[in-house]
Amino acid sequence: MAMSGGVDSSVAAALLKEQGCDVIGVTMCFSLPEPTTGRPACCGAASVADARRVAEILGIRHHVLGFEKDLEQLVVADFLSEYAHGRTPNPCIRCNEYLKFGRLLDMIRAMDIEFLATGHYARIVQRQGVNYLAKGADSRKDQSYFLYRLRPEQLAHILFPLGEYTKAQVRAIAKERKLPVAEKKESQEICFVPDDLRSFLAPRLGSRPGEVADTDGNVVAHHDGVHNFTIGQRKGLGIGTEHVRYVVAIDAANARVIVGPRSRAMAKGCCLTDCIFPDGLPAERSLGARVRYRSPEVKVRTRTEGDRVVLEFEEPQFAVTAGQSAVLYDGDLVIGGGIIDAVVT
Repeated sequence: MAMSGGVDSSVAAALLKEQGCDVIGVTMCFSLPEPTTGRPACCGAASVADARRVAEILGIRHHVLGFEKDLEQLVVADFLSEYAHGRTPNPCIRCNEYLKFGRLLDMIRAMDIEFLATGHYARIVQRQGVNYLAKGADSRKDQSYFLYRLRPEQLAHILFPLGEYTKAQVRAIAKERKLPVAEKKESQEICFVPDDLRSFLAPRLGSRPGEVADTDGNVVAHHDGVHNFTIGQRKGLGIGTEHVRYVVAIDAANARVIVGPRSRAMAKGCCLTDCIFPDGLPAERSLGARVRYRSPEVKVRTRTEGDRVVLEFEEPQFAVTAGQSAVLYDGDLVIGGGIIDAVVT
C-alpha cells in the first residue's frame, strides 16, 4: 500500500486490512522541504511520520523508500525543460508513470508482492478479460486523468480500494477508525514545489528577458523568462488593468509572450503526441475528453495523423496548453490519451 500520509491512502490501507489482505505500507520519500505556507505536502518528513503512525494503529508493517534521485531525474528535469520551452507540464502524471507505477511497481513485483494499492479515486474494470482504467465513483474527486498512462498489464497488479467511495465517505471511515489523519487537509498539487512556482523556477532556469507583445505586434511590457507564463494566464503580466488580456501564445525561441483578448485564447482542437491507447490509436469517432484535470469533460471528434491523434472540439475551449495531457473517455472508461503538442485555433 503506497501511503502518502494523507487520509485517502490511510483509509485505503485500513479497508484492505479489514478485507483480510496482508498489507505492507510503503512511503516514497523524496526528502522534500516542508512548505512555509501551512499547506501539507505529500512525501515530506511530516507526511512520512503520519504514514508511520497510521501503520502502527492498523498493525501493518511500514517501510520508507528513498526516491529522491528518481524524482529529480525522471520528473523534475522534465518539468524544468518543459517550462523553459514555454510549455506547461503535469508532473503528477509523469510521477505516476515513471515512479509510483514504474519504479515502485517493478520493485514490489520483483519481490513477488502481488499488488500495489494506492488511494486514488479511480476504478479498474474488465472487458473481455482485459483490464481497463475507469473513472472513480466520486465525480468531484475522480483521478483517472492522472492515471491514463497505465497499461492493462500494469492494471492487473494494481488496486484502487477507494474507487467506489466518495471523499465524504472516506473522511467518515477515517473518523470511525479514529485515524489521526481524518481531518488532514489536501496536499498541494506539486509536491516538490514547497511554496510558489516562480520562486522554484527562478534559481533553476535563471533569467532570459524578453518582450510581452499584443496580437498586433506592439510591445506592451517586458519579462524575465517565458517560464513565468502559461496559456490563459491573466494576472502577473505587467501590463496594467485598463484592458483585460490573457496569454494567448508563447514563443520560447524568441523569448516572446503574446497577449490578447480571451477570444484569442480559444482553441478549436489540438494534436497529441506520445500517445497511450491500449487498443490502438482511435479511429475517427466521437468521445469525451478532458484537456486539464480541473477542466470539464468536453465532446471531441478524433482522427489520426501518423502516430499523432488530432482532437476537434465540439465547442471551442479556453486555454488549451501544450505540455498538458488530453485524456479520452468512452463513458466512464478511459480510452487513452497523450501530451498536447500543438493547438488548433
